[in-house]
Amino acid sequence: MLKISEHITIPDSEIELIAIRAQGAGGQNVNKVSSAIHLRFDINASSLPESLKERLREVTDRRISSDGVIIIKAQRYRSQDKNREDALARLQALIADASIQPRIRTPTRPTRASQRKRLDVKTKRGHLKSLRSKVED
Repeated sequence: MLKISEHITIPDSEIELIAIRAQGAGGQNVNKVSSAIHLRFDINASSLPESLKERLREVTDRRISSDGVIIIKAQRYRSQDKNREDALARLQALIADASIQPRIRTPTRPTRASQRKRLDVKTKRGHLKSLRSKVED
């Protein structure tokens, strides 16, 4: 059971973890041990709330495919257990970021004093620039 927040948890049955061979340097360990983890999580088939599913689908992240599957490849560590923890932590962070609802901006009008100040600065700047021009006799 992966806990995202107080109210949101994901059962282990919805997360698919596959051990694969890691890429890159590492000598014989890389060649003979499947230490990397390939995590797949289907957003549409999950038990997450609909609002959270919708926000996850709208996130522009290269780890989310067009059919709504989160794919995370963890191969940072040499041990499979650490890579599994890393993949689950990255999935948890991705879902936790999407679970935060953005605040709705309430449009406000500039105050009369700020408008007056802006216009005064503009006239002063224009006057200063006019003083830079050539003097005519």
